[in-house]
Amino acid sequence: MPTIHYHISDLRVALQPYRTAQRIALVPTMGNLHDGHLELVKIAKQHADIVVVSIFVNPTQFGVGEDFDSYPRTLDEDVAKLATVGADYVFAPTIDEMYPVLPPPTTILAGTITEQLCGKTRPNHFDGVGIVVSKLFNIVQPNIAVFGQKDYQQLAIIKQLVRDLSYSIDIIGAPIIRATDGLALSSRNQYLSESERQTAPILQQELQYLAKQISDNKQPLEVFLTAAHERITSAGFMIDYLEVKTTELTAVDDESINNHQVLVILVAAWLGRARLLDNRLVTINKV
Repeated sequence: MPTIHYHISDLRVALQPYRTAQRIALVPTMGNLHDGHLELVKIAKQHADIVVVSIFVNPTQFGVGEDFDSYPRTLDEDVAKLATVGADYVFAPTIDEMYPVLPPPTTILAGTITEQLCGKTRPNHFDGVGIVVSKLFNIVQPNIAVFGQKDYQQLAIIKQLVRDLSYSIDIIGAPIIRATDGLALSSRNQYLSESERQTAPILQQELQYLAKQISDNKQPLEVFLTAAHERITSAGFMIDYLEVKTTELTAVDDESINNHQVLVILVAAWLGRARLLDNRLVTINKV
């Protein structure tokens, strides 16, 4: 079983003997772990000698009216799952341990990349992500950190944060893990009713179809996006955003589309109480 530490000082003491000769990996999570999280740990094990998994439901990245209070907290079950994939340490701090002052007076901004997509409808969300990830990096001092590509914008922001703050950490983006019907795994999938769970895979199916249309590049981009938006809405989703970007999350249009080999489609949509995120890379067939 992995060793659990609740205090920053205890974790630092435990990790100190490994710092000179062994590589340390960090897998940050909010707990309520599923197979996608466990895959992150498996990837971390391939690149490091010691794997630390943080479990912390971070209040600073939740907005007013969001699900901070109801977000499932399942520490005992999470630790048991982590034992099956060889995690070495679990860091499960309290809010007081992580934030002596709340809200914290220090913010860590990631520039205009935070103001689009999820940042439009979740103001200050990425400020919360930035400070908690920076704190975890400073506490654990890992050589590598593993994040899932399902949260594509978050991964891009963290890569920028590491670059701009000169962290000596390799960031690994792990592929999206899906259920057999294509739905991207997420802790919030449990908010779906039985009928909504049957509908949810349509989101990924629409991304696949949209990717093929964009790849073939036979009509203006807006035509494809408008039609996809209508189909997804008709299926019962309430779309937060559906956009096509460069892989660095800059804007793309019909004039510039052929300047890129690969683009990314990003979607966030509500289905009942669940806000579902997904994305898909698109290889452009040059005309």
